[in-house]
Amino acid sequence: MISTVQQRSDYTFKANRSLGRHGWLRLTPAYGVKLVENLLSSVDTEAIILDPFSGTATTGLVAAERGNTAFAFDINPFLIWLGNAKYQNYSEDCLLDIREKVRQALEEYKSQVDQDNWTPQIFNIERWWSSYTLRVLASLRTALVKQFGEPEENDEYSIVWIAFCRLIIETSSAAFNHVSMSFNDAVIHHESEYIEELFLSIIEFILRAAEKPIIGNAKVLKVDARNITNLDNIKMNKVITSPPYPNRISYIRELRPYMYWTKFIDKAKEAGELDWLAIGGTWGIATSRLNSWIIEEEALPGRIFSTVEKIKMSNGKNSHLLATYVLKYFHDMHLHLSSIRSILENGAELHYIVGNSTFFGNMVDTAALLSDSMSLLGYSKIHSEIVRKRNCNKALYEYCVSASWSAG
Repeated sequence: MISTVQQRSDYTFKANRSLGRHGWLRLTPAYGVKLVENLLSSVDTEAIILDPFSGTATTGLVAAERGNTAFAFDINPFLIWLGNAKYQNYSEDCLLDIREKVRQALEEYKSQVDQDNWTPQIFNIERWWSSYTLRVLASLRTALVKQFGEPEENDEYSIVWIAFCRLIIETSSAAFNHVSMSFNDAVIHHESEYIEELFLSIIEFILRAAEKPIIGNAKVLKVDARNITNLDNIKMNKVITSPPYPNRISYIRELRPYMYWTKFIDKAKEAGELDWLAIGGTWGIATSRLNSWIIEEEALPGRIFSTVEKIKMSNGKNSHLLATYVLKYFHDMHLHLSSIRSILENGAELHYIVGNSTFFGNMVDTAALLSDSMSLLGYSKIHSEIVRKRNCNKALYEYCVSASWSAG
């Protein structure tokens, strides 16, 4: 049965690139619009939808596009900003204003290319952009700031900075020939004319998508998914989310160039601090701090501890550290599943898109372990099904873990 499961690229970020606002900025953690649409297909438009791990805001945007009210949580300031920019309606006058100011910026930046324009303090920035490309990007950024202000200063102009984020990644030497990000062997040189044309094509793609109004309402809030407080007595009818997987892929790694250029972070340490706060984070200090992490909640399902013990007893390099990483991941997800109960409507349905993983030949059955946590916490109708094969490794799959919540 499992051998017939397909990879289903239509259920991944790859299929999102041509779908209006969903395609504004490439981020591999995004899951497929089609998958969310399927899960919402029978939901009434009066239902309130929640994504407690907003990421690229896929769930909230799909819900709002069909007329629902949606909320999403995240702790990363860039992702909160990006999600709310995707959810926003932009007036015709605003879009005309953006087109005119972009035109002015493209005229003005040319005289500033050889000046000392601000560039982000990205480590080894020369492997990202050639010196000339970097000067052009820095000059264009200075001209855009003159027209629109800094990214956080005016919500109406957020889409300009999303376009700039896409420009910096498409002119960089970053390679995306697998799920995570690497670098091409050689830094690519781009002429200013090419960069201008590329930016104009990106901004037009984004503006055309922004012309279509959002009929529902959605908002990303700064909330730690492990410690959810009462949201003014608003109760959620349906949860659709894809939390990080326990596979040591660090999402902050791909976000860093965007966050530096938009000034959401200034130093590498800030990225590590954010990843430490994230469930499953492993960037920089997030890994080193695992050595001193102390468990808060010991009443976890037994299968979590037995899985962790197998990893710890293996002969793999850093097996004790990675065993702690897996324990902390499921510990934090258990805290989340406990905390979220306070904002669920009676009869609420939950759907978690998750992936399994292996450590030193030991299978980490994410769907089963999260199901165990749900059972221990009082959820009902718990079941999971395979959504797709994740890659050529026949052992790795994506699952949809579903459950219901009945208060009292």
